[in-house]
Amino acid sequence: MLELFGGTLLGLVLMGLAAALIGYSKTAIGGLGVLAVAIFAALLPARQSTAALLAVLIVGDLVAVWHYRRDADWTLVRRLLPAVLPGLALGSLFLGVVGDTTLRRAIGAVLLVLVALQLVVKWRARDTVSAVHERPAAAWGAGTAAGFATMTANAAGPVMTLYLSAAGIDKLRFVGTNAWFFLVVNLVKVPFSVGLGLLHWADAGRAALLAPLVVVGGLLGTATVRRISQRGFDVAVLVVSGLAALALFVG
Repeated sequence: MLELFGGTLLGLVLMGLAAALIGYSKTAIGGLGVLAVAIFAALLPARQSTAALLAVLIVGDLVAVWHYRRDADWTLVRRLLPAVLPGLALGSLFLGVVGDTTLRRAIGAVLLVLVALQLVVKWRARDTVSAVHERPAAAWGAGTAAGFATMTANAAGPVMTLYLSAAGIDKLRFVGTNAWFFLVVNLVKVPFSVGLGLLHWADAGRAALLAPLVVVGGLLGTATVRRISQRGFDVAVLVVSGLAALALFVG
């Protein structure tokens, strides 16, 4: 069994921690999922880790959708989904061309720019909600970037965090929209990953073994969302997104 976790007991512990982080990020602060990306990439070959993590992420998506099944803003989901497929296709092509380190640093750099822009928008707008997210160009840009980032590095969380933050929605709709969006996107990624020869039955078995820890992380996440203020939530998602982007850039 240890072969599924990098061949060591430490690998098992670290992947268990990553699973709990996925559950927490899916039900609370999305940017924390990048830490799970880093753990899996450290324990498994880079390309293999992408598919291995995808199976666990789908478990996290199901946990999040169960908790927030009535809270999604379907207008935002429908606005973004058409742009995801081109991003997935581009990401699939890029996986066979660009080195893993270069790719993650490029994604991190783009996310850092997006965080900076979002901070500028919030500072200028103060208490006014920006309508930039309603523009087709913004939706297509965010959807394509999310598809590309999730296909290449399972790192689309910060992209969605920034887009939903710009929409100014409350924290429950924020997490619920994120949950449904990524459940659909990650299920669509499955045939891409199978076609690339990355996803195998062993990945499903690993995800099943880690599922209880994903559930525990999800319960902690929902408790956090109930207790944190809306302002605290907004600040937390931007700070964590910035740190996640920085981790990708320097990692």
